[in-house]
Amino acid sequence: MTRYVFVGAGAIGSALGGLLARRGTSVLLVARGAHAAAMAAGGLTLRCPDGTSTIRVPVVTGPADARLTVDDVLVLTTKTHQAEAAVEQWADVPVHDHGGAVAGTAAELLPIFTALNGVAGEEIALRRFERVFGVCVWFPTVLTEPGEVIVRTRSPRGAFHIGRYGAGDDDLGTLPADWDAAGFGVVPAADVMRWKYRKLLSNLSNALQALLGDTTGADDIRRAAEAEAVDVLASAGIAYAGEDEVQAAWGALSFEPVPGEPAQLGGSSWQSLVRGTGTIETSYLNGEIALLGRRIGRPAPVNAKLTSLACQAAREGRRPGSLGVEELRRLLGLA
Repeated sequence: MTRYVFVGAGAIGSALGGLLARRGTSVLLVARGAHAAAMAAGGLTLRCPDGTSTIRVPVVTGPADARLTVDDVLVLTTKTHQAEAAVEQWADVPVHDHGGAVAGTAAELLPIFTALNGVAGEEIALRRFERVFGVCVWFPTVLTEPGEVIVRTRSPRGAFHIGRYGAGDDDLGTLPADWDAAGFGVVPAADVMRWKYRKLLSNLSNALQALLGDTTGADDIRRAAEAEAVDVLASAGIAYAGEDEVQAAWGALSFEPVPGEPAQLGGSSWQSLVRGTGTIETSYLNGEIALLGRRIGRPAPVNAKLTSLACQAAREGRRPGSLGVEELRRLLGLA
């Protein structure tokens, strides 16, 4: 039986692993800190629009306790700025065959699925792993309390475009059937990076949530960041999924209220500030646009400044809402 090993089980990895485990699929969550301790002690609590459940799931804090086998599939669900360290930590871990002997390393034998925001994770993984599959994630989840994940959808739970990154066999194995059975939609996508670049455009507003908390009145800032990004991608010759494709693929997913939770719950960058992690993935979201723009001589000052401000807020331990809309507009030169 395939076992899915979620490396960096925060909101996405824990929710996905938990819902798979609830259907009887074999999973292993690799987490850290208070979240790992809470799940090990009391299980993983999933709070969904259609009910709350607590699931006992296997949890480890690193590869030493994982004992990988040839039936394992690695799913990388860290933040993108944490991906390189995770890939290096897991690449040379021994993998055992069905007789218990070491058959090789994780990088040699196991596929790794990069379920990350941004478009840099695949290259990071490909430096070490033979088989890399890009995953475009559309799965709204929130982790603010250790041992508890909020899933904001009912059915389908989430949508995943998945495809081989680099040359080689694009067989996804039992993953589509396993994940579909847990309420997810899996779409094999040879053009997975078109979807990841489209998701990148959506994620540019993550920095606004982190800085403003409530983004009411900031639509002009969001539009400015997105327009700048669209110009950079067009100038760089980078294609992304169109609006009609997005509606067909993601339109069935709707955010629903979760009992006991406020309607205003932010994305991954907002959660990083709420939890006070000290880091944020903005350098691989808005910063990706700034990087591309600098490469081709198309400045992206709005996205560059948003990157700087979000990283500064994380370093200084600020919570969402540390800036007001007018102040942010002024700092971005949009006033």
